[in-house]
Amino acid sequence: MTVILTTSPGFGKFGRVAEAIAQNGWELVRCTDTSLPDGGVSAEIARADYLVVGLVAVTAGTLAQGKNLKAVLKHGVGVDNIDIPACTAAGLPVTNTPGANADAVAELAVGFMFGLARNMAAGHASVVSGGWARQVGTQLGGKVLGIVGLGNIGRRLARLARGLGMRVVASDPHADAAFAKEWQVEIMPLEALLAEADYVSLHVFGGADNAALIDARKLALMKPTACLMNLARGEVVDLDAVAEALTAGRLGGAAIDAYVTEPPNTSHPIFSHPRAIFMPHSGADTREAVENMGLMVVEDIATLQAGRMPARCLNAKDL
Repeated sequence: MTVILTTSPGFGKFGRVAEAIAQNGWELVRCTDTSLPDGGVSAEIARADYLVVGLVAVTAGTLAQGKNLKAVLKHGVGVDNIDIPACTAAGLPVTNTPGANADAVAELAVGFMFGLARNMAAGHASVVSGGWARQVGTQLGGKVLGIVGLGNIGRRLARLARGLGMRVVASDPHADAAFAKEWQVEIMPLEALLAEADYVSLHVFGGADNAALIDARKLALMKPTACLMNLARGEVVDLDAVAEALTAGRLGGAAIDAYVTEPPNTSHPIFSHPRAIFMPHSGADTREAVENMGLMVVEDIATLQAGRMPARCLNAKDL
């Protein structure tokens, strides 16, 4: 029997994915124990044929334990937690699910903007504590949204923002010029975007190349009323610098969905700031997105079992 090990809490739980796994006669093993550094992978990986990856890192050491592995498949888009060169050296294809969660992440970004603009977290806390602290917020129409990373998610967010009457600017060296023209998205350097935008939404890959992309120097370029939203990876933002900017009144608000360590250490001062809101890395967590990602993973496993290379393989040319 084919054994699929997953570190993704949502894989196989929603929609047609569980049925597809059962119909194929595959065994699904979950390694999602948050009390263990690897979720429990080391105890099960020796018998796994396929590794479906959530946020637990896949290293050369992981692969050394997986003697029966035939492929590594990301249940999501970002593969910064997968050592792709090590997978290639081991002869293992690596796939991901581009576009499957774009709508979900983009919609959360819009939710963050509404939450920040209308002080929703503070309003909720006031009402449930017996208070009635009404605050005057702002509207999104006419404001400037700066999107850093105009990929699948960024483009979906741009369309939603244009529908809200926002002006949209973006920073991406590989931006789709035809899309930008159609949706009236102005492409500009990151520094210019930060100075222009009322809301900055991050949608870039993690890893060393983008570590502390938004640091104290970049934050200093932003308007003191502007809000920063990180729906990318935790390391993309210098959280210390964000907390300092909020406290000093040099930043209007922050919304965070990704953290360097997950769950994060909530003793950090940013978690007590009234103008910061948080989600537990839930950008892709809709039933629709999780089903889409799962079906793509199932399709790629079936393709591999049929002796073919999936179109979504990231290292096919090196195998």
